[in-house]
Amino acid sequence: QVQLVESGGGLVQAGDSLRLSCAASGRTFDNGFMAWFRQAPGREREFIATISWNSNSTFYADFVKGRFTISRDNAKNAMYLQMKSLKPEDTAVYYCARDTLFRAIMTGKPNNWGQGTQVTVSS
Repeated sequence: QVQLVESGGGLVQAGDSLRLSCAASGRTFDNGFMAWFRQAPGREREFIATISWNSNSTFYADFVKGRFTISRDNAKNAMYLQMKSLKPEDTAVYYCARDTLFRAIMTGKPNNWGQGTQVTVSS
């Protein structure tokens, strides 16, 4: 089992950048897909991006449009989401997640979830 803890959220202004981190503990961090999701008030949780265990493959939701970059450092048991040009509609709780199966990530059903970190973008 892998435990995930997000950090780096906060209150920023539109156009700002923010970097989220996900710290993982457990023995199997480096052999699974890691991903970021988010959930805005009154909306369903949505997929943002995922990265393979060796960082060779990444996949993004269409709405990211080059503004967000996912990365990971297996030596540090960490994953990151660099966000730029933030918009008020990016306001949400951001979650990191992990699963060994890409399908589980893309269907929104990964085995491991963090507790989330709030990102608020003011206009």
